[in-house]
Amino acid sequence: MDTLTHALSGALLARLIHTRPAAASVSAPGRPVLWQVVTVGAVAGAFPDVDVVARWWGDVAYLLHHRGITHSLLLAPAWAALVAWLMAWGFATTRGQPGAWRRFYVVALGGVLIHVAGDWITQFGTMLLAPWSNTRYGLGSVFIIDLVVSGTLVAGLLVAAWLPRRRWPAALGLGLTVAWVGVTWVGQQEAREVGLARAQALGWTDATVVVMPRPASPFNWTVAVQRAGQYELAHVNTRRTEPLHAPPDAGFLTRLSAPYLPVAQARWQALPQWGDAGDAAWVRAAWARPEFAFYRWFAEVPALTHAEVQRVADGSVQRCAWFRDLRFGFPGREAAPFQYGICLKGDDVARAAAQVFRLAAGIREPVALP
Repeated sequence: MDTLTHALSGALLARLIHTRPAAASVSAPGRPVLWQVVTVGAVAGAFPDVDVVARWWGDVAYLLHHRGITHSLLLAPAWAALVAWLMAWGFATTRGQPGAWRRFYVVALGGVLIHVAGDWITQFGTMLLAPWSNTRYGLGSVFIIDLVVSGTLVAGLLVAAWLPRRRWPAALGLGLTVAWVGVTWVGQQEAREVGLARAQALGWTDATVVVMPRPASPFNWTVAVQRAGQYELAHVNTRRTEPLHAPPDAGFLTRLSAPYLPVAQARWQALPQWGDAGDAAWVRAAWARPEFAFYRWFAEVPALTHAEVQRVADGSVQRCAWFRDLRFGFPGREAAPFQYGICLKGDDVARAAAQVFRLAAGIREPVALP
């Protein structure tokens, strides 16, 4: 999820935990003020994304550590304590008061945990057990930016602001958000059935099916069926019975959704994972190089974008293989992020000198490996 949506979810959870007291108890000692609690919830909800500072150490560091220790369930209590202490120090009414951070701890913990949950439902994956394990976990049913999730949280906050002494608006907003995630999960299962049916039709009994959520609808999916270095790929809407037409003056969401066809009309594309037969052997060898280990760990649905073989000035052969992760490219977003390449200089691919690059807006940028 985007950081703003995380902050909204933390703020709404704080409203569920804390309501404005009746006038007779407004001055109750030790009770946090409502606006302070909501602020703590919003800050804690956004806090785990401070790991974007990993970019200071380069792109590889970002891939390896984003959604890492700050998103860990094991470390969530410690991060909540830090947020609660910082916020208690930042509020003039609690600064300098011993133990004031404890008033905000439960809300801060809730904010951190709801952030982790908000990332877990997407397909990027979250290292829930960091730093003891770098395994990424994810439900993978919600697109990274979901307007329904964000809109439901905003609506819940607005109604809660209108009824400051009631918890039910926050409970309803969060409940509807959970229900929406349930809808996306249903779409995910339907898309998986489409992939399994395609594998059966091809006779691929040992195929792997990966389904990737797409924008504008919980029933828009890219389905990838993979076997022995070959993908079958289709963009489908699991509930649509007729294609959605998008004339030139169609709205943005309509244009985004139009490429996803009814299952019966799905256009399956054969996509070789490692390129054509002439390149596949050395491309696989390049993919297996230790310098590229970070990308093998990161990419769930890797595919070759293009391969280059050329003679350089000293007469040696240079081979470059460029890869993408199919999770992050979809119709309307051809220039997908997280595209990396490895160039090998020398005739022996296994021993050739290697250089890793990132492809950004068509420009090669050298990558410093940790």
